[in-house]
Amino acid sequence: MRLPRYLLELARLFDGLDDVLAWVKDRDGRYAWVNRAFLVNDSLDGRHGAAPELADVVGKTDYDFSPSFLADQFRIDDEYVLAGHRIVDRIELVVQPDGRAVWNVTNKVPLIDEAGAVVGTAGITRSLAAPGQPDAPAHELGAVLAHLRDHYPTPITNRQLARLAHMSVRAFERKFLASFHLTPQRYLRRLRLSMASRALVSTGATLAEIASGCGFSDQSHFTREFRRQFGRTPREYREHYARRSDDAAPVPNPDAGDQERRRKSPV
Repeated sequence: MRLPRYLLELARLFDGLDDVLAWVKDRDGRYAWVNRAFLVNDSLDGRHGAAPELADVVGKTDYDFSPSFLADQFRIDDEYVLAGHRIVDRIELVVQPDGRAVWNVTNKVPLIDEAGAVVGTAGITRSLAAPGQPDAPAHELGAVLAHLRDHYPTPITNRQLARLAHMSVRAFERKFLASFHLTPQRYLRRLRLSMASRALVSTGATLAEIASGCGFSDQSHFTREFRRQFGRTPREYREHYARRSDDAAPVPNPDAGDQERRRKSPV
């Protein structure tokens, strides 16, 4: 996706904001533009041996810059926005150049062309922490999120996850909810649905195969949960979002939106 010149000039206003990361992505999650704070945050100058350049980012995805379990979370929001929704004050973890991670507040909107089609997303994020507030350690729940991502098709209990986090079950559940505004089991359910949404768009697997491969008890269970989340049956979703066979192969796009997202913690 190429930004019109007037939008590119407008976007450059964000280069003057050192504490705000701003970006534009296409439908497949590939960056079309980022501001300078984004480049500096990802230490691209250190990677390439030169000053950071926009060309070092354009065409790449979150999976090129973040651990998979973090990129998965970003894509959850992206797919929600691609469905025409906005994200307001989304709390998410952003890895810093030195390996630390801080909690950021993020806003994202869909980009709509003259024909009314959603062609991409745009967003900004800034640090949530007040000056002097300690950063969140990147590894604190990393093992838990990685385990969820690697084993989401199988039954996973909060007790198993609490052991990975070296916490009691009660302490872990409180920590997870405070960190992600979702209970562990709701996060797992959303992850399964998100992985299923990717499979619907990027593979030719049957609905029964996707249901089984994503951890649902059967196709009927999959269809009920999917429709509750996305407002469409899996078949309708596939028909709506499937790419033409002559399109370029999609980049990793594992997660989809959460229509239950609220700024308050779920009950």
